[in-house]
Amino acid sequence: MSQQTPNLRTFLQVVWRHKTLVGIMTALGLLIGAAFAVLNPPAITSNALVMLPQSAPSIQTQVVIASSDPVLSAAAPSITPTMSVDDLRSKVSVKSLTSYVLSVSATSTTAAQAEAIANAVANSYINYVGSGRLIQNVPARVLESATTATGTKPLESLIIYGFSGALLGVVIGAIAAIRIDRKDPRLRERDDIANSLGVPVIASIPVDHPTNAEDWAKLLQDYRPAVVHEWHLRKLLKQLGVLSANLNNGSDGDARSIAVLSLSSDARALALGPQLAVFAASLGISTELVIGPQQDTNSVAFLRTACAAASPASSKSPNRLRVTVTDDSNVAGKPGVALVVVVVVVDSSNPRVPATVRTRINLLGVSAGVASAEQLARAAVSAAADGRNITGILIADPEPTDRTTGSVPQLVRPAAYRLPTRLNGMTEIKR
Repeated sequence: MSQQTPNLRTFLQVVWRHKTLVGIMTALGLLIGAAFAVLNPPAITSNALVMLPQSAPSIQTQVVIASSDPVLSAAAPSITPTMSVDDLRSKVSVKSLTSYVLSVSATSTTAAQAEAIANAVANSYINYVGSGRLIQNVPARVLESATTATGTKPLESLIIYGFSGALLGVVIGAIAAIRIDRKDPRLRERDDIANSLGVPVIASIPVDHPTNAEDWAKLLQDYRPAVVHEWHLRKLLKQLGVLSANLNNGSDGDARSIAVLSLSSDARALALGPQLAVFAASLGISTELVIGPQQDTNSVAFLRTACAAASPASSKSPNRLRVTVTDDSNVAGKPGVALVVVVVVVDSSNPRVPATVRTRINLLGVSAGVASAEQLARAAVSAAADGRNITGILIADPEPTDRTTGSVPQLVRPAAYRLPTRLNGMTEIKR
């Protein structure tokens, strides 16, 4: 991961990069929250009001009596399903609203049961204080029965807990994504890729992703870049001097030759060379695409099959594109060819450039988020050891959120310091 100052943009980039992980954690949090809401339904409360005569004993005494064991024991049988006195006590609370009005509150998971408990306890209290078992009878009566219940509805509870669980999942997923991204050595931004080798990024374009010979054949016949990427490829060809070479059309045998080297683990970067060759041919540049000896033949097997079956005379093939599949390294510079594009693939773990066509320009093709700085450096060192210095980098499928350019900053020469002047004498001070 790029060691840059954390900010909201980089945070969102990391989250988007690991959107699958964050999405899984969000869905998991949503399911856990919803399950908790279902297994722990919200409590619903219902109230019954009991009125006492003004001659009744202390209201606080009546609160104690209403929540006593005799009252609750008498109320329990009339409640369905039957519950113990301890369970009933945990669901009932009694308080005084005025000096002669009691409120009997009951909580349950359903409105019907909450109402039944409140009414049962209120009626049991009225019967108990009016039965003559106390020193003074209290002719209490029901002022208002429990007919309504209040509380969070099950659907509202499901939404609240589900949303809370999903939000917690997003937070956990984002934290995990940041930790994973910090430990990920793969380079994603243009500046990081360029700085790893000290070589500038000269173009970055999206690529097709062929998975079989038929898809490769379709790319060689029908590839057309979008307008923006077409402009980038034009600038690349101009920068490499290919457009000027097309003026001679290869008639003087001075063809431009470009090798696009990529790693075997980077399947997307393999399409950079063929797309460049097809685009150059579409501009009228006589182009030859060469699939020569490869260190890793498995990664280019389908491409070799498609190129071997390609017919230059096919009406669907670009008129100026010639495709060559050979194990001979002496195929460049054929008469009438202005541009030769050579595809080279090396092993990611132990790169070794094979004895393939020698080219004037050697480019390294890499996809964003695939290779580490160490892997790119090994490939560059292997190429340099074979006399093929990497002069530029092509990036396949750049990160959509990458705003860097991939230009390598030039070293600034320090300003020349003036040497001290030797002091030969002192000027006489006039008085």
